[in-house]
Amino acid sequence: MTSLRIGVDSGGTFTDVCLLDEKTANFSVWKLSSTPHDPSEAIAEGAREAVSQFGGGYVQVVFFGHGTTVATNALIQGQGAKTGLITNDGFRDLLDLGRQTRPHLYDLQTDKPVALVPRDRRLEVQERLLFDGTVEHALDENSVRAQARKLREMGVEAAAVCFLYSFIEPAHEARVAAILEEELGEAFVTASHRVCPEFREFERLSTTVVNAFLGPVMKGYLSKLTPRLRDAGITATPHITQSNGGTITFETAATLPVRTVLSGPSTGVVGALEIGRIVGTNDIITFDMGGTSTDVSLIQEGRPETTTEAVVHGYPLKVPMIDIHTVGAGGGSIAHVDSGGFLKVGPRSAGAVPGPICYGLGNDEPTVTDANVVMQVLNPKELLGGRMQIDRDPAMRAIENLGKRLGLSTLETAAGIVRVVTANMARAIRLISIQRGHDPRDYSLMPFGGGGPVHAGRLARELGIPRILVPRNPGILCALGLLLTDLRHDLSVTRRMRLEAASLGAIRDAMASLHADANAWFEAEHIEPERRRLVASADMRYAGQNYELNVPVPGLDNDTALLKALTENFNSAYKRLYDYTAAEEAIEIVTFRMEAYGVVEKPQFTENPDVGPNPSAADPIIRNVYMPETGDFVATPVFNRDQLQTGNRIEGPAVIEQMDSTTLVLPGQTAIVDAYHNLIIAEGAA
Repeated sequence: MTSLRIGVDSGGTFTDVCLLDEKTANFSVWKLSSTPHDPSEAIAEGAREAVSQFGGGYVQVVFFGHGTTVATNALIQGQGAKTGLITNDGFRDLLDLGRQTRPHLYDLQTDKPVALVPRDRRLEVQERLLFDGTVEHALDENSVRAQARKLREMGVEAAAVCFLYSFIEPAHEARVAAILEEELGEAFVTASHRVCPEFREFERLSTTVVNAFLGPVMKGYLSKLTPRLRDAGITATPHITQSNGGTITFETAATLPVRTVLSGPSTGVVGALEIGRIVGTNDIITFDMGGTSTDVSLIQEGRPETTTEAVVHGYPLKVPMIDIHTVGAGGGSIAHVDSGGFLKVGPRSAGAVPGPICYGLGNDEPTVTDANVVMQVLNPKELLGGRMQIDRDPAMRAIENLGKRLGLSTLETAAGIVRVVTANMARAIRLISIQRGHDPRDYSLMPFGGGGPVHAGRLARELGIPRILVPRNPGILCALGLLLTDLRHDLSVTRRMRLEAASLGAIRDAMASLHADANAWFEAEHIEPERRRLVASADMRYAGQNYELNVPVPGLDNDTALLKALTENFNSAYKRLYDYTAAEEAIEIVTFRMEAYGVVEKPQFTENPDVGPNPSAADPIIRNVYMPETGDFVATPVFNRDQLQTGNRIEGPAVIEQMDSTTLVLPGQTAIVDAYHNLIIAEGAA
């Protein structure tokens, strides 16, 4: 019987499927059209096709992983559940008040995002805990039931509960949640101590409300997908990707949907991490360029940069996630002339429909993809291995008209569009690297997504990045990442204390509590002892500061060594970010964290034999490609990537095409096919 691992990444235009035969270690990848009205249809169809390739009944699916944009889209489009909120007496307006900070200091017209719970559905109850968890005012259960019935009369589909200091003592919140479950029947109920047991009341409230808002949406989606997967022959427990790059079961995702808001982009980072491990590259800047946006992140020493606080579509979220920065720079980003007469690209996008002009679906505004088609970097006749026909002429006319407004020729305008979008993406990478104390010249650039390898050469040159690593299947790396990610559960507890000898007992108590909770999760998920892994850290700051840095907590038994290591770890992180330390200042620990991993068995990638540097066996065709570096069209060899073999060396300029993406090798660059059929691109001759 064949054992299969299946990863499916659901996007707005295509659903990507990656299939691994565990016995042969062979991968199969393909795309099928997404079904935006119900994404579960395309996902189930992809799973059915995967199983049918191997004879149906003779197949056992041992793992099924899924990356989704359901939570993201529901939040962005405001299409969540009708939600109510129970909070402390006098605190119903906290959701509107927030932090009283301006996202744009001098913009008087900035609009705040619409509150997910309108004021009339935010109800208060009598209850109050002090900062240490002691009860100032006991919970009035009669008022709780009265407010619960009001929410029922309003027809709420979900309810959030958030009290002050519940992260210290959750008993009141837990009791209110139980009463709501009794009174509201099938409504989704969530409490902040289950979602985000940490300090900072506004962020905790916002995260809990978002979780409630998304709960019924995710539950409904998974309730459709689960039986469809079963009908497709998927007997393995299905998993879904979290924003932190790990996976959770469908049951957990239905309870904590807020943890899946960045489900899709995170899997690409996981795939990049594993490919880097295989080829021995641990310091990577990932560059995921799709149709609407570009996502960038940084991997240092084999570990992606993470954050526990982010703002997604205007809503603060306090959950662990891979630190991914997004800019409106994709293949569908629209080029236009601004009020000052300058060329701008994005953030407005043509999306998948109507898409770029060359798709012939009704758009008349030039995009980045149109510019690359005009320059003939992209195939001017077809994409996706011939499954999508391309019309270059209308794209030429649109860019010509744009160029007239700028006083530029058609090709100069197309090159200008590419130059501007490259600058936009370079700014995003500088934000996650230089502005955080990392030199991009010390990293390799890993481009993926449909557009990443097209622009990677110019982006690397602009940033001084010496090495580009293009994965074997860059267009479906997110789906591949699903087969490589571990189960993960993040635990945290806020316990504010000074970093000093007197606090060592409290430090060990906090870590022991998290360790016990992690072991309980391991048991509940039936994770064998040999597959368990724990990573401890703490959020720390100088006394008097209001923002923390996350630093590792070493597993040391000696108290003196532990105190010294924590101090050194914090000062090292602070020095890297701010270029100084304040040795005379006291250090505080605010929140303790534990990452619990259920390590999955990774597929073994097979090295291929070196056949030599000559790529002529790939039988390239010649296409005239406009190269701004030379100011003219250049007769450029175009290779089919499937025909390239290990050891082949390709001198730029060259174009390498495959079903899911196109790679451009610039003049002065050389591409080498490595033992795993990745492309390694560097400046200079081989």
